[in-house]
Amino acid sequence: MAQEVISQELRRILKESLQQNSSPELINTYLFYVEKKFNLNPVLFVKEKRIYQSAEDVVKAQDQAGKLWHETEIKIGFYAPMIDEQTKRIYICPFSGKVFGDNTHPNPQDAIYDWVSKCPENNERIGGLRVKRFFVSEDPEVIKSYMPKSKPKEPITKTVFSSVLSGKLFNSKAGVIEDFKRSYLRPLTLIEVQNQNTYEIESHFLEFIQKYLVEDKIASFVEALSEFDEFTPYVEQWLE
Repeated sequence: MAQEVISQELRRILKESLQQNSSPELINTYLFYVEKKFNLNPVLFVKEKRIYQSAEDVVKAQDQAGKLWHETEIKIGFYAPMIDEQTKRIYICPFSGKVFGDNTHPNPQDAIYDWVSKCPENNERIGGLRVKRFFVSEDPEVIKSYMPKSKPKEPITKTVFSSVLSGKLFNSKAGVIEDFKRSYLRPLTLIEVQNQNTYEIESHFLEFIQKYLVEDKIASFVEALSEFDEFTPYVEQWLE
């Protein structure tokens, strides 16, 4: 059995964690150690009910499957912008570039519905009626695009990125990714991952857990700790 090597920094982190728990369990302590040693940051992707090793792993999987973002175009029209520096959310007509702000109109969502139903540039029809399709964005960079220093003579077309899950528009892919992490991922500890039985664990992460959660590696961990006096009381407790 290979001897486990525990760095001085990991010893310090382990000692602090053990001191905060009056009766720490061996498995939980070992899982905490593995999490810190390999810098794991497990997350639950709530929509899929699946646990991944990190947020980056979820993003990579969703991006490769084309489930994270779409590239689209918006118009920045020549209409007087109904937004200002305090606007946090905007509703955009995709046909004309007309925009309504959350703080500059009493009912911006009603206003955009009314606008697109009458917009002269809206040529999309369902049952003979204009569709009421519009965009929503909370990205400061997108909002800023609708506050030009001078009034454009013609509508400007701008490429932006739409979140597949929320439909919100962002100025960049990075904006979509940050919103995805913030809105759809829940951080977990490795202990929480091991103790839960509700969610599926992503296959590569499951293989990692199965590789390290084995008797000989746990025994090696205990043996390594036994060499340091500060861990003796805990080792003796576990060996009992």
